[in-house]
Amino acid sequence: MVIAALIVLVAILLPVFYNPPIHAYRINCVNNLKEIGLAYRIWAGDQTSKFPMEVSVTNGGTMGLADGRNAWINYFVMSNELSTPKILHCPADTNSLAATNFSFGFNNQMVSYFVGLDASDGYPQRFLSGDDNFEINGVPIKFGLLEISSNTSIAWSAARHKWVGNILLADGSVQMANNPVLTNALHQTGLATNRLAIP
Repeated sequence: MVIAALIVLVAILLPVFYNPPIHAYRINCVNNLKEIGLAYRIWAGDQTSKFPMEVSVTNGGTMGLADGRNAWINYFVMSNELSTPKILHCPADTNSLAATNFSFGFNNQMVSYFVGLDASDGYPQRFLSGDDNFEINGVPIKFGLLEISSNTSIAWSAARHKWVGNILLADGSVQMANNPVLTNALHQTGLATNRLAIP
């Protein structure tokens, strides 16, 4: 009886001890996005409350540059506000590498998070950043400019957090979102089309 009880107990507890990396990755990813959100806020504090994608290149921003091909440039412009480029890499992202510095070879391949091109301090529910592991109609998206209308069939892929993702909103909050929450969050932005730069 004692052995049978131990076997049942081990069978129940084994998944708890087997899955800590997935949970740890999610927590690390949320922390990364909170730090990125803080960097956006600090940068905006020096730029009359505007994020880099709202400020022209001549004034130190990325307006027009942070499109899908150059999502990384947005983070590069904020390199003084970011504690380290490593926070731009989700630990569960096996398709990119963590950067060690901003000055040598920093590019899209070292970034795991999209840039919300329509984010603005005056619209707190717009997407500022987040995991870029989306799929549309079951097909994983590629890098570039992603335009999502309210009727787009978008979802998280299983690639990072098992059909869950993280969204950094313009108000600085981070939401861990499943697919229904993602769809609802897109409707809450108030935009007919949301533009995301996918690295």
